[in-house]
Amino acid sequence: MAFEGLTEKISATFKKLRGKGRLKESDVKEAMREIRMALLEADVSYKVVKDFTKSITERCIGADVLEALSPAQMIVKIVNEELTGLMGSDVKHITTNPNGTTVVMLVGLQGAGKTTNGSKLAGLMKRQGKNPLLVACDIYRPAAINQLKVCGEKLSIPVYEEGQTDPVQIAKNAVSYAKKHGHDMVFLDTAGRLHIDETLMEELRQIKAAVKPDEIMLVVDAMTGQDAVNAAQSFNEWLDIDAVMLSKLDGDARGGAALSVRAVTGKPIKFAGIGEKLEDIEPFHPDRMASRILGMGDVLSLIEKAEKAYDAKKTAELEEKLKSNKFTLQDFYEQMVQMKSMGSMQDILAQLPGGANLKGVQLDEKAMAHTEAIILSMTPKERENPNIIGASRKKRIAAGAGLKVEDVNRLLKSFDQMRAMMKQFSGPGMGKKMKRMRGLGGFGGFPGF
Repeated sequence: MAFEGLTEKISATFKKLRGKGRLKESDVKEAMREIRMALLEADVSYKVVKDFTKSITERCIGADVLEALSPAQMIVKIVNEELTGLMGSDVKHITTNPNGTTVVMLVGLQGAGKTTNGSKLAGLMKRQGKNPLLVACDIYRPAAINQLKVCGEKLSIPVYEEGQTDPVQIAKNAVSYAKKHGHDMVFLDTAGRLHIDETLMEELRQIKAAVKPDEIMLVVDAMTGQDAVNAAQSFNEWLDIDAVMLSKLDGDARGGAALSVRAVTGKPIKFAGIGEKLEDIEPFHPDRMASRILGMGDVLSLIEKAEKAYDAKKTAELEEKLKSNKFTLQDFYEQMVQMKSMGSMQDILAQLPGGANLKGVQLDEKAMAHTEAIILSMTPKERENPNIIGASRKKRIAAGAGLKVEDVNRLLKSFDQMRAMMKQFSGPGMGKKMKRMRGLGGFGGFPGF
């Protein structure tokens, strides 16, 4: 995950400060030196690092900090505030046109993930009730138009294209088409290059002049570090961009781009691509990102994921089944699918406070996959009534799942124990008891949980 190395180093620095109790000015300067080195290793711009650590040092050396009852905590608070400010302070949204169709022009270097992440953004807007249109203005890169069509088809978003013709005219025609057909948002997927060149920038400037976009959004690869910041600076000088989207923030990124790009360009980071799926995009929250970098977790984002995965109707049905002791393996499977939609267990742990300290903890993701395979190898009748599963059925189920009969026996035994435990939740106040059980880790004794 992005910032992993940076989080480890900063957390280690804070641990040293907490261990000293009362702090001296020399302790603060030593801590800032370590943080400065950690940021430079994360490929953060030297000027940004210099200004950032200078600002923190000036605030931390004040008497109100060094004489505080818990100076180490005060310093963590100051670093958190400065880090949040460095990335933009608050969440920014797309600038929309209140009087008509909003045009978003997506720009970026080739390989930054512009086509995919632009499609993700259009998909996010559709889920928020908009009617977007994707436009293929990249006429140079092989298969660029087909790639956009594939993304559009998966998201059920129409794609406007005119083949390999004039991209400026394509953009103008697409905006006219959108207005005639009721599309309230247009996303122009423009061409990129491996490096900044005058020909590319002149074409982008012509598109900007022709359609007057409400927002020019630069897509930056978070894994390219300082190179991404240099590209952002160049695009801003040529086009006066309005915002930045970070792609591949889930990868093994050092984090330099996220911490430098706003300070260098003065333009906010509005969105972040956080995975390979077309749904893996979220608004960029500077305060939450700062908390994650400092090892304080990102509980709010975790709660939002849980809310998206939560199905109130199915949960109500589940409670009714528990009341009548009719909870089945099919019900458990559906609960497992809901949980998986929140991401891997490693990702979930990373968003908990202190999650950085759990690096190296091995979570058995395979056990959950094995549980799923066993249940899916059963017939609907077997899932509803596991008591009918005898020796021959167990052999068939194990073979279907690619596992051993012992694995099937282990799952069935765990399921019986879980159902016995659930009987105690079937009385008055069952809803509260279920919430408490979930808060304690859900089906903790089940394979994979």
